[in-house]
Amino acid sequence: MLNMYGHRWWCFAAVVVVACLWKGVVGQQQPRQASAIWVMGDSLVDNGNNNFLMSLARANYYPYGVDYYRGPTGRFCNARTFSDILDWLGVAAPPPFADPRTAGNRILGGVNYASAAGGILDESGQHYGDRITLNQQVVNFETTLGQLRTMMSPANLTQFLANSIVIMVFGSNDYINNYLMPNLYATSRFYNPQAFGNLLLNRYARQLQALYSLGLRKFFLAGVGPIGCTPNQLATGRGVPGRCVDSVNQMVGPFNEGLRSLVGQFNGGSHPGAMFVYGNTYGTFGDILNNPARYGFRVRDRACCGLGRNQGQITCIPNLMPCANRNEYVFWDAFHPTQAANGVLAQRAYSGSTTDSFPINVQQLAQLKL
Repeated sequence: MLNMYGHRWWCFAAVVVVACLWKGVVGQQQPRQASAIWVMGDSLVDNGNNNFLMSLARANYYPYGVDYYRGPTGRFCNARTFSDILDWLGVAAPPPFADPRTAGNRILGGVNYASAAGGILDESGQHYGDRITLNQQVVNFETTLGQLRTMMSPANLTQFLANSIVIMVFGSNDYINNYLMPNLYATSRFYNPQAFGNLLLNRYARQLQALYSLGLRKFFLAGVGPIGCTPNQLATGRGVPGRCVDSVNQMVGPFNEGLRSLVGQFNGGSHPGAMFVYGNTYGTFGDILNNPARYGFRVRDRACCGLGRNQGQITCIPNLMPCANRNEYVFWDAFHPTQAANGVLAQRAYSGSTTDSFPINVQQLAQLKL
C-alpha cells in the first residue's frame, strides 16, 4: 500500500543523480540504438491521434503542451510523454498514425498508434466516442507494414523490424473507463479483480502474438500504475485521508502480476528470437509518491491543472491556468503525470535495475542481438 505522506523526504544525493541523468540526455543527439520505435497504448502516450477522431478525449488545447516547444499537440501532459522521452534510443518520437502526413519517409523511424480512452477491451472508454483500441492499433500497424513492404526488400524489412522496439502502454483505461464505472459498464458485476485481470491478459496476449507473427521482436510492456493515487481517485474521498485509494490499487495487482508472468512465459521459448520486457510502472510511480523529495517533487496529491477536490474532480479544461511550479508536481491533470514525472519513469525504464524493468531494461533491450 502507498502512503501519500511517506518517509524519507530528503535525499539530496538521489535528486542530484536523477537531475544529472535528465540533463545529460535532454537536447542532445543520441546514438541510434534502434531502427524504429512503435508506440501503442492510451492517453499516457498518445501524441495526437485523437485530434483526428470524433472524440471527447482530446488534449489539443492550452494549457496542454504549455511547456512543449510545439504547444498543444494532443499530448495529455504539459510537455513530453513517457514514450517521447525514450528518444534516448536515438530515434525521434514517432508521428501519430492518424495524421495524413504520416507516410513515406516519415514512417521509417516508427509510428505512434496510441489513442486516449483506448483499452485492451474494445468497449473500454466508449463513452468518450471514437478511440483506437488495442485490436485496431494492431490492424493499423499492419497498414504501416504494407507501406514498408513497398520501401525495402523482404530481408531488409525483417532486419528492420527485428531491430525495432515496441512500447506498449495498456490497461489503465480498462480500469478507469470500464471496471470502475459500474453505472456504464457491467464488467465489475461479472468479474472479480482476478478474473478481470485474466480477461485483459488473454486479450493482450493474443495481440502480442499477432505482432510477433508480423515480425516484431523487441517489446516493452508497461504495467498499470497506482491509479488509486491519481487526483481523480483521491477526489472521490473513498480513501483514508493521506493515503491512496488502496482498494483501487489492489484491483490492478492481478493484471500487473499476470503481465510479468506472461513476459516470463513468452521469454521461455515459445517466441524464439524475441525479448519481452515488463515495465514496473506501479513500483516506480509508487517510489515517486512515497519519496517525492528524492526526485524533486513537492506536490503529489493534487493536479497541476484541474478543478475541485485535489484539482481532480474536473480535469484540465481549455484555458484553465495551470500551476506555475510544474516541475514540483507529480500529476499534471486528474489522471496523467507531468513531464517531470514522465522523465523519472522513462529513466528507470531505460537504465534501471531488474526491479524497474524485467528481465532487462530498455537500453539493454536495444543493444540485444537476437
